Amino acid sequence: MVWNPFAKAPSVPSVDRVEPVVDASGINASTDGTTMLSSDPRVAEFFGAHRASSGVAVTPTTAKCVSAAYACTRLISGAVAGLPLKVYERKGSVKKEIDHDIWWLLNEQPFPTLTAATWLEWMTDNMLMRGDGLSQIRRKRNFEVDGFMPLPYEATIVERRGDELIYLIGDYETSGNQGSFKSYGLTQDDVIHVPGFGFNGIRGESVIRYAARQSIGTALAADEFSGSFFANGMNVGAVIKYPQGVAPDPAQQDYLREQFEERYSGRSNSHKPLLLVNGGELDRVSLSANDAQLIQTRQFQVVDIARAFGVPPHLIGETTASTSWGSGIEQMSIGFVRYALGPHLKRFEQEFNRKLWPRSPKYFVEFDREAAQAGDLKSEAEFFAKALGGPGSQGWMTVNQVRSKKNMEPLPGWNDVAKAGAKADAAAPNNDPAQPE
Repeated sequence: MVWNPFAKAPSVPSVDRVEPVVDASGINASTDGTTMLSSDPRVAEFFGAHRASSGVAVTPTTAKCVSAAYACTRLISGAVAGLPLKVYERKGSVKKEIDHDIWWLLNEQPFPTLTAATWLEWMTDNMLMRGDGLSQIRRKRNFEVDGFMPLPYEATIVERRGDELIYLIGDYETSGNQGSFKSYGLTQDDVIHVPGFGFNGIRGESVIRYAARQSIGTALAADEFSGSFFANGMNVGAVIKYPQGVAPDPAQQDYLREQFEERYSGRSNSHKPLLLVNGGELDRVSLSANDAQLIQTRQFQVVDIARAFGVPPHLIGETTASTSWGSGIEQMSIGFVRYALGPHLKRFEQEFNRKLWPRSPKYFVEFDREAAQAGDLKSEAEFFAKALGGPGSQGWMTVNQVRSKKNMEPLPGWNDVAKAGAKADAAAPNNDPAQPE
C-alpha cells in the first residue's frame, strides 16, 4: 500500500495502470516460492533490480545486506543529517544568520511523524541507493511552506512536459473491503527532488546500478558462499571409494549418498565418528578459505564499494590501507566533508533554495560544514586565539562570536574585533622577567 495522507490533494485525471506482481525489492514472486528477476526489463528497471555478473540480483534491499554498502550509506546519510542547516539573509556581500519559520522544518520536524534527521537520512539514502530523493512540499492556504512529506521512489513517476517536470504519485485507497489504485499529480514547484550523480533531466543515477553493482553482486555471492562453506563444516566435498565397486542400481547409489549427507555433512555433524562398511574409504576434497581467495575477495570488495560511494575505506572499518588525506581526526574530517559530502550538500542546498525562495536571492539555506570539521581541543584553542588577534594575527572574530560558537552567552562590550585583541593582550600576564610590569 502506497502511503498518501492527502485525501483531497489536487489531482490530475486518474491513470490506468497494470500493476506487476512484484515485491518491494523489484523481484517477482513465483508460485513455487522461489524468486527471480522480472522477465520484463522495464519492471526491473522501475524497481531498481539489476542482475550482476555473479548471477545475484542487486536491488536497494539486497545491497544493504552487504556491510560495506550499508556502512557507506549510513555514514553519508548520517553525516548529512547531522549538520545544522542554517537560514541566512543576504545583505550586499555579507550573509547574516536569521531566525526564520523554515528553520524548524529543516532542523527539527518536517512532517508530523518525522524528525528532521530521519527525513534527511531517508532522502540521502534514496538518492544514493535509488538515484533520487523525493519529498512533497506541503503548503498552507496562503502557499507558505508547511512541511515536507516523503514520496516513495517506487510509487513516483517523473515525466517531462515542456520545460517542467511532472510527478505522478501512486495512491492505493481502501474503502471497506475494496481498494482502488489512483494517482495524483504535482508540479516541480511542489516537490523537493535531490538527484544523485548523473542526473539526466528526469532521474538521477543510483550508485548500486552503475558503480557498485558488480562489486555488491560479488560480495553477496561471497557472503552466500562463505555461509555455506562454514555451514558444511568447512568441507567442500568428499569422495567415497569402494574397492569392490558400488551396486549398479542408481537408486542404491542415491540412497548411499543421501545417507552420508544426512549423517555426516553440515556443521552439526562435523565431529561425529565416521562409519563405513564393506571396505569403503573416504577421501575429502578440502578447500580452505585462503585457497578459495575468499578473504582477499571480500576485502577487495569493501575497498571497491567504498570507492564507488566516494567514502575513504578507513571510515567504514577497512584499515589495511592508509589514507592519503593526512593524519589526525581534523584532517580526515576535512577531507571527508570536502570530497565525499561536499557534492551531496551542494545539491541539497541548491534544491532547497530554488524551491523555497524561487527567483529570490534574499534568503538562502546553507549547511554548517564547520560542525563536521571541528578538530581536537588544542587545535581549536589555537584557531580561536589567532581569530581573536593573537601573536602574528590581525584577528577576524570577536569574543562574543567565539562564545557563540561554543553556545555561550555574549559578554557586554566584547563585540569589536580590534578591542578583542587589545583586551586579550592587556589581560595576558607578563612572564618575561626582562620586561617591567
